[in-house]
Amino acid sequence: MRIAFGQKFDVPLGYLNTASIGVPPAAAADALAGAVDRWRRGVARPPDFDEDVATARAGWGRLVGIDTAHVATGASVSQLVGLVAASLPRTTRVLTVGGEFTSVTFPFAAQGMPVTEVPPGELLSHVDDHDLVAVSVVQSADGSVVDLDGLRAAGKPVLLDVTQAAGWLPLRLGWADWVVGAGYKWLLTPRGAAWLGGRPDALERLVAHAASWYAAADPWEGIYGLPLRLATDARRLDLSPVWFAHLGAAATVPWLAGLDLAEIRDHCVGLADATLAGLGRPPGGSAIISVDLTADQARRLTDAGVVGAMRAGRTRLSFHLYNTLDDVDLVVGSTR
Repeated sequence: MRIAFGQKFDVPLGYLNTASIGVPPAAAADALAGAVDRWRRGVARPPDFDEDVATARAGWGRLVGIDTAHVATGASVSQLVGLVAASLPRTTRVLTVGGEFTSVTFPFAAQGMPVTEVPPGELLSHVDDHDLVAVSVVQSADGSVVDLDGLRAAGKPVLLDVTQAAGWLPLRLGWADWVVGAGYKWLLTPRGAAWLGGRPDALERLVAHAASWYAAADPWEGIYGLPLRLATDARRLDLSPVWFAHLGAAATVPWLAGLDLAEIRDHCVGLADATLAGLGRPPGGSAIISVDLTADQARRLTDAGVVGAMRAGRTRLSFHLYNTLDDVDLVVGSTR
């Protein structure tokens, strides 16, 4: 067991795969186990989860710098990006970076919109020729971080995916048109909790294509019959929640939002850069690193108990608040 930032974690030495799936604090896992127990005994009730949904929503808003009233809940990034894509003209010219995670780009391409991929370093130079920039704040494949200040200064509509950023990188994104993010990685939630936030004027452009009882002004008065009576804030875009996912999110997201994210960033990036230094590579400035290893090095890494992922043909390792220098030593020592 490890203790990090006041929480206990049952994460093993060498677990460097948060970019794929985060490990929850023991208290969050216990809360989820308790909910499953109530479910199996037939004592769970649907309204029991409403407070969890609200708590997680507010916590995510704090993490990204968006008022709670301007945050909608969903189940996945692709579902929420799809909501944006389906609400925009089919002629919208979308700009992204090459190798972007497809949950960000597929929803636009599926609508028949022209989507242009450019090298990351050329993104800002192509902004003027497009109507929307859709990009991850931190790239899944290699951990590269987008120039947020440059995007903001460019003045073009933007959709930002914070799935690989929120939870370790300080974010103040109230200026962005739309911000989406899933919780099961750096926010340490069960899979099935995601959020969409943005500026009020941008959110007003979105059609509630998946409108349901949970998007009603009063969900428990919106179960049956017409007329349409959606909430007047971002809740009108809510998807009916995945209960256990939001229960887990209520246990982790507000806690993360209350931490010093600059300290978390320095911790995670410090470990990642120390690993790169030990491997003879320059610092990357991200909690995610991507390295070329020989087949023998990759085998020795696995044999040593290091858990990472293969992405874009390279070994991806990701460092969160529960990792320590012991993880760095394990990686460096097993690949020499």
